[in-house]
Amino acid sequence: MLYRRLLLSVYILTFLMGVPANILAFCTFCRKVRRRAAPIDILLLNLTISDLIFLMFLPFKIKEASDNMTWSLPYALCPFSGFVFYVTIYNSTLLLTAVSVERYLGIAYPLRYALCRQPRYAVLASIMFWVVTSLNLSIVYIMPYFQWSKGAEGSDNNSSMTSSPVQPPSTCYLNFTDDELQILLPLRLELFLVLFCIPFIICCFCYINFILILSRIPNISRRRRLRAIGLALGTLIVFTVCFGPYNASHVVGFVRRDSEEWRNIALLSSTLNACLDPFIFYFSSAAVRGMLNHGFRSIMAKLHILRCGGAPQGPHQRPLKTEKYKEGVSP
Repeated sequence: MLYRRLLLSVYILTFLMGVPANILAFCTFCRKVRRRAAPIDILLLNLTISDLIFLMFLPFKIKEASDNMTWSLPYALCPFSGFVFYVTIYNSTLLLTAVSVERYLGIAYPLRYALCRQPRYAVLASIMFWVVTSLNLSIVYIMPYFQWSKGAEGSDNNSSMTSSPVQPPSTCYLNFTDDELQILLPLRLELFLVLFCIPFIICCFCYINFILILSRIPNISRRRRLRAIGLALGTLIVFTVCFGPYNASHVVGFVRRDSEEWRNIALLSSTLNACLDPFIFYFSSAAVRGMLNHGFRSIMAKLHILRCGGAPQGPHQRPLKTEKYKEGVSP
């Protein structure tokens, strides 16, 4: 019961916080790309799209958790939703890595990088990331159908004259036989090495050097330095806290030759990535900062009007600035 409540709490919290934040970021980046597309904006737009797709399929996980990890929806949704769910998670690691590389090249080789800083390269990189993650995670789509067909073969061998249609598995990509684990465990280790370790090492290299180079530039304001440190630390925290535990389960499972029971708990940290990415958007994009600051000022202005707008102005109350201005320019 506690395990089920934990899953539901994290999934629902991620959905409620992630949807409005990512929609705001999506609108901001779409507007920015239409005006003047920069590589960083295209990468962050793709990261936002990846998070929104992830959040669209999160209700399937909520339904699964509410049913005690049994799959009560049409079984065709099981492989598809699981495939999209994991592809978007690992696509985020590659896009965050690309953002770190773009930031590092922009400050380490500003003149040389400015010559080849074309938006089409970011578009090609984003397409390549989707293809790479889809190919690596294709096992998530294939395995549920393989389990269903395997159950059908076993039912055919033991069937009688009055055979009934074979029912699909009661769980979705959760319970595996020893033969299935012989296929899954090496692939999971490959995911750990290719889609987690290599991107994490690249991110560490880029952001550590990014901060070191920035600290040696004398004409950088303190606010910009803090934003750069926040960007670097935020991305590395996302990697370690969100993606680390679940990818560590791949290694543990490969060593122990088993699918660890705590994998779904570790997956919760990866789910939180959709909530933490908007903080990276804030530190990475001036457009997002401007949008949030403008929205905050608008809300504060409306609250001020609601609080003071209806109050009658007394005889000794100071006139508003607009009234003083009109009095000064009136003939």
